[in-house]
Amino acid sequence: MLRVRLLDTPVDIATMDETAGRALSAMRSGRRCQHVAMNVAKLVNARTDPELAQDIRDSDIIGIDGMGVVYALEALGHLVPERVSGIDLFLRLMEECARRGFRPFLLGARPDVLADAQAELRRLFPGLTFAGAHHGYFKPDEEERIRDLIRGSGAHCLFIAMPTPRKERFMRRWRDTLDVPFLMGVGGSFDVVAGRVTRAPFAMQRLGLEWLHRLLQEPRRMTGRYLRTNAVFALLLAREIAAQRLRALRPARPTNAA
Repeated sequence: MLRVRLLDTPVDIATMDETAGRALSAMRSGRRCQHVAMNVAKLVNARTDPELAQDIRDSDIIGIDGMGVVYALEALGHLVPERVSGIDLFLRLMEECARRGFRPFLLGARPDVLADAQAELRRLFPGLTFAGAHHGYFKPDEEERIRDLIRGSGAHCLFIAMPTPRKERFMRRWRDTLDVPFLMGVGGSFDVVAGRVTRAPFAMQRLGLEWLHRLLQEPRRMTGRYLRTNAVFALLLAREIAAQRLRALRPARPTNAA
């Protein structure tokens, strides 16, 4: 796992096996490990949201969730062996939990979506046992109660399906008192697993067009977000590429002869 910087934001280049290995190691040892999934929208928003930027920097694993981040890193000269999307990592860890006897706690989504996601995960991964679950529609003054519920569950891992920056804020605020080894925000993964939202076809995923698929499914909610953040990201990346090339063209300073 290699940590690099993309537009002044730290990002970890890692394979699925490396990332899952870090998560499982935390579950076995009990040492806390926090994962945050990085995509274009989060990277752009972190530039104007100091708290979100701090939430990202304080994470143990900053995974590459979006193909836009992959393309940007490669354009700047970094080799990215594979993208480890949040939902793919979530499903991989659900499989590992079922196999190894680890018990996850699910937090987020509507009650009906959460129930359907749990049922589908049990179908996909026989033997999977949940430490607990709670929907995401709770008020700020209920957070301590939710914290106590999670802490008392004995969970080995916590997956939070809430919007950014709410899930990052929740993890950073309570992670030291949750007594859960591995924590991860999974965005809309419960909606996908429950069948409320479909994933983009594989070809669109490979081309980095998952945002377009999501936009077509939820145009009213996603249009402003994607158009704004994608445009800002493209401008920032173009500026960084130009600056990198300019630095490469500058002649090296002569060294003094001995």
